[in-house]
Amino acid sequence: MKKIVAFAVLAGLTVCAAVAQPRPAAPVDPKDYQFTTVKELPITSIKNQNRSGTCWCFSTLSFLESEIIKAKGIKDPAQYPDFSEMYVVRRAYYDRAIKYVRLDGKMNFAAGSDFGDVLEVAKTYGLIYQNDYSGLQYGYDLPVQGELDAALKGYVDGVVKNPNRKLTKVWPKGVNGILDAYMGEIPQDKVIAPDALGINLDDYIGFTSYTHHPFYTAFAMEVEDNWRWTPSWNVPLDEFMAIIDNAVNNGYTVAWGGDVSEAGFTRNGLAILVDTEAKPTSGSDQERWVGKADEKPAEKPAVKEIQVTQELRQDMYDEKTSTDDHGMHLYGIAKDQNGVKYYLIKNSWGETGAYKGIWYMSENFVKGKTLNILVNKKAVPKDILKKIGIK
Repeated sequence: MKKIVAFAVLAGLTVCAAVAQPRPAAPVDPKDYQFTTVKELPITSIKNQNRSGTCWCFSTLSFLESEIIKAKGIKDPAQYPDFSEMYVVRRAYYDRAIKYVRLDGKMNFAAGSDFGDVLEVAKTYGLIYQNDYSGLQYGYDLPVQGELDAALKGYVDGVVKNPNRKLTKVWPKGVNGILDAYMGEIPQDKVIAPDALGINLDDYIGFTSYTHHPFYTAFAMEVEDNWRWTPSWNVPLDEFMAIIDNAVNNGYTVAWGGDVSEAGFTRNGLAILVDTEAKPTSGSDQERWVGKADEKPAEKPAVKEIQVTQELRQDMYDEKTSTDDHGMHLYGIAKDQNGVKYYLIKNSWGETGAYKGIWYMSENFVKGKTLNILVNKKAVPKDILKKIGIK
């Protein structure tokens, strides 16, 4: 999937299913690091997107769940909300099919999407609890969506190539028929209306930091999974990082979208900006980006990181060494034994790695490899809000 943001709603982008880049053995190992938590905010349980390119949905729903926990002051984890990812995915598939046909197939039609997609679905259709809609009607306990993706793509391509001189009014029913078969019909009586969620879906703003567009303006990031064309606000790198820190320090989490094709992003829960290249894998979404479970990281001591500047960040984006790979949920700050700053990141690959589904992402990795973020506007420093004209 990839990334983007909603306007006025400005959500942030994200990806997770694309062609993997080559990656060597991981150059870092958790045994070389000892972390101390500085700030940690409430999150819901670790989920597993398995064989689906839906990290954009898992990460954004996790973010919204934390927003609801904060807004309602929920203390008991047993009372935490748990929304259905596949409900959002199903709604987004339908909307995407409509737009794909309207554009004569001149846009990307795949599983990947962005933060703004989740917000648009939630605002238009509401959400539903996981217990009321699993979206898995095809014989698996976890998402395995290769066949569904292929079936939908084949169908909409057939509609686009229709030899008739005009389209019928019934072709959208075929999209719903495929979705009903694979994901199940939606129990309309279980859908939670947007205004009943306990949060204002217009409060969320997406941010990025690149120099090919003017600062303090919003633009739709140029990634193929930004199919809703939702924009992100562009701010200088120091302000971009200040937004993240201000959010966490004031009790707000962050939806994160960025590049995980770096070898320094390991399957054992570390994300450190090491200057190495990567190796192709296949299978699950986790294997695609960080290798198979039986690939053990090389036993090396802690490494020195690349120091990121605004110019280097732009170069990585322009050269496509920073790519739109994955979406996750940033919810805390930690330091290693040397005092180096890290962020606590909730992933959607199940309870895997040294930290059971949690990643420690270094500050330099965040600076260099984040494409965009989504935050509550209340979490943004007021001087930055003023610069972009939001109250």
